[in-house]
Amino acid sequence: MSQKVAKVGIKKEQGFLYFVDKDGDISRAKMARGGQKKKKKKR
Repeated sequence: MSQKVAKVGIKKEQGFLYFVDKDGDISRAKMARGGQKKKKKKR
């Protein structure tokens, strides 16, 4: 279960995941959204 500890006033951008990294800093990563369709192999 998570607990909110503090408000930091970060403006979130759409398409990014925000998290606290191992150093205790707030980091963001681009969210992966479904991959491209694979081409069929010719036999």
